[in-house]
Amino acid sequence: MTCSLASHTTEEVRALLDPPGSALLHELGHALGGPYHVLFPQRFDANACAFRRAFAEAGVDGRVYYAKKANKAAVFAERAAVAGLGVDVASHGELREALAAGVRGTDLVVTGPAKDDRLLRVAVLHGALVAVDALDELDRVLALAGELGRTAQVLLRLLPPGQPHSRFGLDDTELGTALDRCRTEHVDMAGFSFHLSGYDIRERADLAAESVRLCARARTLGLRADRISVGGGFAVDYVDAEDWRRFHDSTRPEHFHRHRTFSGYYPYHSPVAGADALAALLAMTPAGEKSSLADLVRTAGVTLLVEPGRALLDQAGCTVFRVQGVKERDGYDILTVDGSSLSLSEQWFESEFLPDPALVPTDRADVADAGPYPACVGAATCLESDMLTWRKIPFPVRPATGDLLVYLNTAGYQMDSNESPFHELPLPPKVVIEAAAYDSPSVRPRWRLDRHP
Repeated sequence: MTCSLASHTTEEVRALLDPPGSALLHELGHALGGPYHVLFPQRFDANACAFRRAFAEAGVDGRVYYAKKANKAAVFAERAAVAGLGVDVASHGELREALAAGVRGTDLVVTGPAKDDRLLRVAVLHGALVAVDALDELDRVLALAGELGRTAQVLLRLLPPGQPHSRFGLDDTELGTALDRCRTEHVDMAGFSFHLSGYDIRERADLAAESVRLCARARTLGLRADRISVGGGFAVDYVDAEDWRRFHDSTRPEHFHRHRTFSGYYPYHSPVAGADALAALLAMTPAGEKSSLADLVRTAGVTLLVEPGRALLDQAGCTVFRVQGVKERDGYDILTVDGSSLSLSEQWFESEFLPDPALVPTDRADVADAGPYPACVGAATCLESDMLTWRKIPFPVRPATGDLLVYLNTAGYQMDSNESPFHELPLPPKVVIEAAAYDSPSVRPRWRLDRHP
């Protein structure tokens, strides 16, 4: 049998999983008529404070931009606006939502490949930073700025080293051309940006140091070049180190429904995660340097920008499904829940969301700790592949119709990246629970719906 991968959790979540808080989860499921997401914005606030504290303790001038693509909920953009965070947007819709939440245009950075003219026009009008990905995009930015009589604020996005065939960023020749084109009116070349796949802190430190050197080169051309963006990619620590080791050491195909195998997984345990990963990045000495990255950017008078998404949303939400059927197959149960696997996805890692869901039983007499009861979790559509969890979870009691499955720590990318109203199933609404709900254990949590459709 597969081992348990219990998720790290928080006081807010524990208060909902156990009585009397669990009654609210059942009531919400009944009232909303299907699966739903629960959001804890105070966790977003705490994570943002931790990132800012990492900059302050390293003595670095830094800015935190929330990567809005990680979650569509309006509440997180609203909290970013109140806290004075920046927001990273990659579409006209995300830009519009950020402005509507109160984020100032000058606190936006616009990323992504081949941005359309509507997005670029609004970005220039609002003074947002535009991370330019290609020479033709730079030409369009310059033309729009001239047409509007405004000055465009741009970062030049670098091609990742060792990835000559990447579709993102400017290579050395293109970069030289871009710097020359920025020596004109209607553009303020603010600096450089990059984004690296994976979580290698040394690789990020080395490219950040190269970006600092490029700032010095750009300044000799009369360009401002006083900031660099190292993007996102700050890992989240979901599960205990020993559980993660045991999973890798013991997992076999028979531990999954239909012997399903995956080519890889998100690193659900990370010993250095979130703001601690930023602190480690700032403390690292890049290749060929004698000083830490923090010393390099401080000496160069460079502001360091980060664009975390998942890491700012660590423990800021969970996802709730109701069990609507239980079927036994080959010594384990197949649960069917009232939603689709499209509402919970780790698609960019070509796998599934691994941490165990928590079982919240109905108030029934047959609940007893007699497990484990292995069960996988299927969804409500008529596809064999529509599985939330292929892994046979060792539940402590046997799940039954009407029980709830709560997938923990899903706010970062799990809620929105694959959502679809397939079979006319409604998209799960988002329920916001504020910090005031936990001021006293005797106070019943108060909730509201997030205003995003």
